[in-house]
Amino acid sequence: MKFTAKQIADILEGDIVGNPDEEVSKLSKIEEGEKGSLTFLSNPKYNHFIYTTNASVTIVNKSFQPEKEINSTLIKVENAYKSFSKLLEFYNEVKNNKTGIEQPSFISGSAKIGSNIYVGAFAYIGDNVIIGDNVKIYPNSYIGDNTKIDDDTVIFSGVKVYSETIIGKQCKIHSGAIIGADGFGFAPNEKGEYKAIPQIGNVIIEDNVDIGSASTIDRATMGSTIIRQGVKLDNQIQIAHNVEVGKNTVIASQTGVAGSTKIGQNCMIGGQVGISGHLKIGNNVKILAQAGISKSIKDDMMVNGTPAFKVQDFNKSYVYFKNLPKIVSKINKIEQELKTQKTTINE
Repeated sequence: MKFTAKQIADILEGDIVGNPDEEVSKLSKIEEGEKGSLTFLSNPKYNHFIYTTNASVTIVNKSFQPEKEINSTLIKVENAYKSFSKLLEFYNEVKNNKTGIEQPSFISGSAKIGSNIYVGAFAYIGDNVIIGDNVKIYPNSYIGDNTKIDDDTVIFSGVKVYSETIIGKQCKIHSGAIIGADGFGFAPNEKGEYKAIPQIGNVIIEDNVDIGSASTIDRATMGSTIIRQGVKLDNQIQIAHNVEVGKNTVIASQTGVAGSTKIGQNCMIGGQVGISGHLKIGNNVKILAQAGISKSIKDDMMVNGTPAFKVQDFNKSYVYFKNLPKIVSKINKIEQELKTQKTTINE
């Protein structure tokens, strides 16, 4: 796809300095810009690259004043970073604007399909599935029976959505994610063998949720595992049965949340965090990377460590831990001096 500088300026409501007919067909970093590419400059640290870049079009702040000749056509906007982000969104929409039903694919006769949808090759849509308008289901995806997917949601390649799952509007579920597999529920018998407990609940994903590649969200034993509106999950995250993740919470990669834990709204959880089951994490909580959470956390706390505690106390403790060899050496020295004094007194 090719765009002219004028078309881009119209989208961004920017002013052109240079050739309005300059064409671009790809994006690039300013330091790696080449002919036919579009880039942006927002950080003054990178100003020097604008004089050497080969990018055909560069988005800059209106306040930018060149100190020497520039070969690139400029588009001046109020905020170059935000404008470039807006352009990325537009580009992504155009790039992914697929419609129609590819073959071979399977859609059950009892499924209800909305308008302007896309179903990729080798996708499977089961019985009594309801799919809203403008939904995109990419190739090799599986949508189980009695699932509902609301308007404008995108299911990328290789996603597996088990039966009875409910997915809201404007969600994105990335490749390899598995939604609605059985929760990890087993009971031992008298022989010490483990028998699976039927998991008869479902998963509910509310509007505007993003789920990263290879993440897994287990169905509830009974009731629902719930991912509330606006939640953003990174890649390779495990959400166990009957967990609830509150509105606008973000969780980084490789975090695992054990069964029946409730996480509040607007939380920020770092990578490789482990959260035990049946806990309550309050609203606005921040959990630093690699923390281990074994107790419930009150609203507005920031915690670190394993087991986790207040980050201020953790930082103080870490200073002592880091200096532990010196502290031990001092203690040993004091003990030796005390022994010497005791020996002298006894003599």
